[in-house]
Amino acid sequence: MWSTAALRAHLLAAGLAGVVATSREESLRSYRLFAARDPRVLIGVDPQGVWGVRELVGLMAAKCGVSADPEHVSGHDVIDPERTLAALDAFAERLAAVARRGATVLLGTGHPHRLLGFYAGLADALSAAGCRVLTPAQGRCVDITTRFGLRTHNLDYVRGVALVREAGVGRPGCATGVHTHSPLPVRLALATAAEAGGPLPELVIGDHGWVCGAGQLGFEAIGLADTDDPALFVGEAEGSVSLVVPLDDAVRSGYYRPLTRYVLNRACLSQ
Repeated sequence: MWSTAALRAHLLAAGLAGVVATSREESLRSYRLFAARDPRVLIGVDPQGVWGVRELVGLMAAKCGVSADPEHVSGHDVIDPERTLAALDAFAERLAAVARRGATVLLGTGHPHRLLGFYAGLADALSAAGCRVLTPAQGRCVDITTRFGLRTHNLDYVRGVALVREAGVGRPGCATGVHTHSPLPVRLALATAAEAGGPLPELVIGDHGWVCGAGQLGFEAIGLADTDDPALFVGEAEGSVSLVVPLDDAVRSGYYRPLTRYVLNRACLSQ
């Protein structure tokens, strides 16, 4: 049982909020690329508004608590733990709502080395509550552009959570995968589910392209995002993404376990 005060202390001690490892330089670079509509940073979102660097800095200050001064160009970013806690509480409310309905859900991550355990805990609890956890397009190939060029990946599921790994690397079901921002895996999963006649997810849970890609297609999508991932927060501001929890998404995987316990407890889904 994690109280709000205990979790706040953990967020700060683990670097999930407060001063985080993500640098201001990294974030501003992402904001410039987003303003230029670079697909590597849009990750599936099709912005409707005008989002220049100044507008993005203002949005991220409001959503995450980073510095609102566009002239602040170096050092580490800061995430307000109160914003993280408020978003985690809202995240738990979404989980409780789908659990009450026994809704169909889809979970996926572009950060398998860090966040797989967090989402797997949610998948286990939702399944135990009567939700159907989808695994469409398992084993299917998807070509993703990386910094090394176009690479073929396989879509796989580990404990109900989707991830991608390079073709020929690892074996199905093993808990390894690649870091990706691409929305192509979720598009493949959703298209495959639709072609098979459903069911389709009532809620998509994840990060990066899993949230942005699903939300842009009209699915309710919630997830986690760091200060250098403005696409999710723009999606939330414009209504294509339902909810984003601001936190550092690349700390040790074990540091996310208290978040799982806290969210499931708040959602009355603790096992």
